Amino acid sequence: MANKYDIQNSDVVDREEISTPFIMTEKVGDHKVVGNKGESLWMVLLSTFVAVCGSFEFGCVYSVFGSTATIGAMIGAATSGRIADFLGRKEAMRVSSVICLAGWLAVYFAKGTVSLDIGRLSTGYGMGLVSYVVPVFISEIAPKNLRGGLATLNQLMIVCGVSITLIIGTFISWRALTLIGIVPCFFLFFGLFLIPESPRWLAKVGRWKDFEVALRKLRGKDADISAEAEEIQDYIETLRHLPKAKMLDLFQRRYLLSLIIGLGLMLIQQFGGINGICFYVSHVFESAGVPPNVGTIIYACLQVPITGLGAFLMDRAGRRLLLFVSSSGLVIGCLLVGTSFFLKAHEMSLDWVPALALIGILTYIGSFSIGMGAVPWVIMSEIFPINIKGTAGSLITLVNWFASWVVSLSFNFLMSWSSYGTFFLFGGVNAVGILFIAKLVPETKGRTLEEIQASINA
Repeated sequence: MANKYDIQNSDVVDREEISTPFIMTEKVGDHKVVGNKGESLWMVLLSTFVAVCGSFEFGCVYSVFGSTATIGAMIGAATSGRIADFLGRKEAMRVSSVICLAGWLAVYFAKGTVSLDIGRLSTGYGMGLVSYVVPVFISEIAPKNLRGGLATLNQLMIVCGVSITLIIGTFISWRALTLIGIVPCFFLFFGLFLIPESPRWLAKVGRWKDFEVALRKLRGKDADISAEAEEIQDYIETLRHLPKAKMLDLFQRRYLLSLIIGLGLMLIQQFGGINGICFYVSHVFESAGVPPNVGTIIYACLQVPITGLGAFLMDRAGRRLLLFVSSSGLVIGCLLVGTSFFLKAHEMSLDWVPALALIGILTYIGSFSIGMGAVPWVIMSEIFPINIKGTAGSLITLVNWFASWVVSLSFNFLMSWSSYGTFFLFGGVNAVGILFIAKLVPETKGRTLEEIQASINA
């Protein structure tokens, strides 16, 4: 087997050991028998669990601080790619856990607005950092047949954090609520000592021995990693002569389609209205005549099982189908809520207003949870080659948080302008999203990252 060269210092690294199967295989009928595959999933599952502790943290911050933390999240998003590329995926998550822990403590012990603002910005920064790193880390460690479902656990744990915090927050003070956010910080920080680094990042920086060890841990000590290792290393080798990516490089023709897909999905996700509704869900219910506590608890409980269903279907139904179903449901939900406010504004069929608003909001939240909440992050983590992933990921995550900030800031103004017009506007954005998905978004189910990136960026 031919040797490859170290990406950074051109040292020759013998890959014969990697290329040799670690177990023997034999054919039984038309099927190949490979020993002890079940064992190989344990480290992937453990690594995913540790990473999504950061996602749970994200959800706690998001539900407690709302739009205030979004400023910090934008700063975190802007630096996320560089930190993840320079320090590695694991260390980037560890940095996030430390900053979030400091932020929660600053809020808990706050005596005035300055400490509160510092705490909110700090937790927001950690939230912006982890929102990029977690889906990328999971997509880089997961087998191709499980990648979508495991990456969707990122969104599942975010909504778990949001839901648990919203429900508990109706019974306890905000200061006591901050203690909940501290718990996942500890799980993430110490759990990172138990799991390997992303093999693809290790290959990118030329740490071939560590790459082999990490991949072997993730796939199991008896697994044959030769084919996967060779595909990753060959793809890394094709990127070896490319210059270090800068922001303007993303607009080159070869990367333009990936950039349009990534940015388009994030803009549709946010301008479809999700964060305005999440931040002001109690106000929306109250305006429509629904008891806010009842509506909030139902909303919080709905997200988790629907997101779990999306995770189950991700690698079975595919990304595109979930996006189509999700976007169609979002349009319907917006039309129902918009109609309820229209009837209320014109004092027509007032008995129907609360029911329409509740059904519309729950349709919207359920539809978002099954697809548009998770799939854009999954696809973002899949479509960019590793040489530009950090730069592209930073830009896309920053745009997502900026759009979130714009929507959350403008939502009250839009509702004052026209409550029903606001939801019809959101419905229009989601209808455009259906066309965007049909025309540009590829199916990535069941393909390796290298296959996806080669086909899009050809």
